[in-house]
Amino acid sequence: MAKAEILAGNCGFSTQVEASMNGKLCDLKINSDCAAIRRMAEELNQVDPYQEISFRRGAPLIHEMGTKYCTHAACPVPVGIVKAVEISAGLALPTDVTIKLSKGD
Repeated sequence: MAKAEILAGNCGFSTQVEASMNGKLCDLKINSDCAAIRRMAEELNQVDPYQEISFRRGAPLIHEMGTKYCTHAACPVPVGIVKAVEISAGLALPTDVTIKLSKGD
Protein backbone atom coordinates (compact mmCIF):
# COMPACT_ATOMS: atom_id res chain seq x y z
CA MET A 1 0.00 0.00 0.00
CA ALA A 2 1.09 3.55 -0.69
CA LYS A 3 -0.07 6.67 1.12
CA ALA A 4 -0.02 10.29 0.05
CA GLU A 5 -0.77 13.40 2.05
CA ILE A 6 -1.47 16.29 -0.28
CA LEU A 7 -1.50 19.85 1.05
CA ALA A 8 -3.06 21.78 -1.79
CA GLY A 9 -1.85 25.29 -1.00
CA ASN A 10 -3.80 28.53 -0.66
CA CYS A 11 -7.16 26.77 -0.34
CA GLY A 12 -5.90 25.21 2.89
CA PHE A 13 -7.39 21.81 2.05
CA SER A 14 -5.59 18.56 2.70
CA THR A 15 -6.23 15.20 1.08
CA GLN A 16 -5.14 11.77 2.21
CA VAL A 17 -4.83 8.93 -0.30
CA GLU A 18 -4.33 5.23 0.26
CA ALA A 19 -3.60 3.16 -2.84
CA SER A 20 -3.39 -0.62 -2.62
CA MET A 21 -3.09 -3.23 -5.32
CA ASN A 22 -5.95 -5.67 -5.79
CA GLY A 23 -4.73 -8.04 -8.48
CA LYS A 24 -3.90 -5.90 -11.53
CA LEU A 25 -6.05 -2.97 -10.33
CA CYS A 26 -5.35 -0.38 -7.67
CA ASP A 27 -7.99 0.36 -5.03
CA LEU A 28 -8.18 3.97 -3.85
CA LYS A 29 -9.36 5.43 -0.56
CA ILE A 30 -9.44 9.23 -0.74
CA ASN A 31 -10.37 11.53 2.15
CA SER A 32 -10.30 15.29 1.71
CA ASP A 33 -11.30 18.58 3.31
CA CYS A 34 -12.34 19.71 -0.20
CA ALA A 35 -15.94 19.06 -1.24
CA ALA A 36 -14.94 18.76 -4.93
CA ILE A 37 -12.33 16.10 -4.15
CA ARG A 38 -14.81 14.23 -1.94
CA ARG A 39 -17.24 14.11 -4.89
CA MET A 40 -14.42 12.88 -7.11
CA ALA A 41 -13.52 10.19 -4.55
CA GLU A 42 -17.07 8.79 -4.68
CA GLU A 43 -16.54 7.95 -8.35
CA LEU A 44 -12.81 7.20 -8.32
CA ASN A 45 -12.26 4.08 -6.25
CA GLN A 46 -10.27 1.78 -8.55
CA VAL A 47 -7.88 2.29 -11.48
CA ASP A 48 -5.56 0.34 -13.74
CA PRO A 49 -2.06 1.65 -12.90
CA TYR A 50 -0.79 1.12 -16.44
CA GLN A 51 -3.58 3.33 -17.81
CA GLU A 52 -2.72 6.07 -15.30
CA ILE A 53 1.00 6.53 -15.92
CA SER A 54 0.91 7.83 -19.50
CA PHE A 55 -1.00 10.26 -21.70
CA ARG A 56 -0.15 8.16 -24.80
CA ARG A 57 -3.42 6.19 -24.71
CA GLY A 58 -5.57 9.21 -23.90
CA ALA A 59 -6.18 10.97 -20.63
CA PRO A 60 -5.72 8.87 -17.50
CA LEU A 61 -8.95 8.33 -15.55
CA ILE A 62 -7.57 10.22 -12.55
CA HIS A 63 -6.96 13.29 -14.72
CA GLU A 64 -10.39 12.95 -16.33
CA MET A 65 -11.96 12.94 -12.87
CA GLY A 66 -9.82 15.92 -11.90
CA THR A 67 -11.12 17.82 -14.91
CA LYS A 68 -14.68 16.82 -14.07
CA TYR A 69 -14.61 17.70 -10.35
CA CYS A 70 -11.74 20.10 -9.57
CA THR A 71 -12.58 23.75 -10.04
CA HIS A 72 -8.94 24.88 -9.96
CA ALA A 73 -6.69 23.89 -12.87
CA ALA A 74 -3.56 23.98 -10.68
CA CYS A 75 -4.96 21.58 -8.06
CA PRO A 76 -2.14 19.15 -7.16
CA VAL A 77 -4.48 16.43 -5.87
CA PRO A 78 -4.92 14.46 -9.12
CA VAL A 79 -1.14 14.28 -9.61
CA GLY A 80 -0.69 13.20 -6.00
CA ILE A 81 -3.19 10.40 -6.54
CA VAL A 82 -1.31 9.24 -9.65
CA LYS A 83 1.95 9.21 -7.68
CA ALA A 84 0.37 7.04 -4.95
CA VAL A 85 -0.93 4.63 -7.61
CA GLU A 86 2.53 4.40 -9.21
CA ILE A 87 4.14 3.59 -5.88
CA SER A 88 1.52 1.00 -4.94
CA ALA A 89 1.97 -0.74 -8.30
CA GLY A 90 5.77 -0.77 -7.99
CA LEU A 91 6.16 1.63 -10.92
CA ALA A 92 7.86 4.39 -8.90
CA LEU A 93 9.77 4.81 -5.67
CA PRO A 94 8.16 6.71 -2.78
CA THR A 95 9.96 10.00 -3.32
CA ASP A 96 8.45 13.33 -2.27
CA VAL A 97 7.53 15.79 -5.00
CA THR A 98 8.06 19.50 -4.33
CA ILE A 99 6.95 22.64 -6.10
CA LYS A 100 8.47 25.79 -4.62
CA LEU A 101 6.68 28.97 -5.55
CA SER A 102 7.70 32.57 -5.06
CA LYS A 103 6.88 35.94 -6.48
CA GLY A 104 9.75 37.76 -8.18
CA ASP A 105 10.45 41.44 -7.65
